Amino acid sequence: MEEIPVISSQPWTSAPLVALDLEGSGSHERDHQAIVEVAFIPLTQGRPNVQHAYETIVNPGRPIARRPWSSPGLTNDVLACGAPLEAVRPHLAAHLDGKWIVGHNVGTDGRLLALRCPELRPAGLIDTLRLARAVHARTRQLTLTALLAHYGLADEVTALVPGRQPHRALWDAVGAALLLGALIRDLPDAGRLTVTGLWHLAGMPYGDVGEQLPLPL
Repeated sequence: MEEIPVISSQPWTSAPLVALDLEGSGSHERDHQAIVEVAFIPLTQGRPNVQHAYETIVNPGRPIARRPWSSPGLTNDVLACGAPLEAVRPHLAAHLDGKWIVGHNVGTDGRLLALRCPELRPAGLIDTLRLARAVHARTRQLTLTALLAHYGLADEVTALVPGRQPHRALWDAVGAALLLGALIRDLPDAGRLTVTGLWHLAGMPYGDVGEQLPLPL
């Protein structure tokens, strides 16, 4: 895979960013956790490009016990109609390899993605939770829902993806994409933020299993 160059003078809005969210069977399953829904949306000039969004339910090939944190609507009957992960992998590789994956608490999604799809080679992760901790250092409520409410963005998310709801993959991916821009606008000298600057504020290496990519300088 050709590496994406990290140039200190490159504006963050020109970076190849893709907001992603996964819904899984639960972290309590550890290495047996399954992906049950995936959505991603590329960012164009720092904004989610809805025309190129992708979402799919993933059939885990087994029943998933319902838990209090289970995503709304993802029953076993619904999951049984989803695509197998093997059919989803080519779409992920085509749109995520070489890209910076944006998400809220994205390390969790990155670890699951690396576990289930070890062949993927994103450039790295950009965590809006890590960025929120830098911008709102004294705030405790830093969930995606709380931050979108703080910035008045929840209605915009729903307008961009009508019929979707919080805690489902596409809604949360679009929410993270919008939140990224809102958080950056609260930074000093936001207009001069570079890709490298964004990495130092919110970047993480991809996954924690398999080969890891080198950190940008």
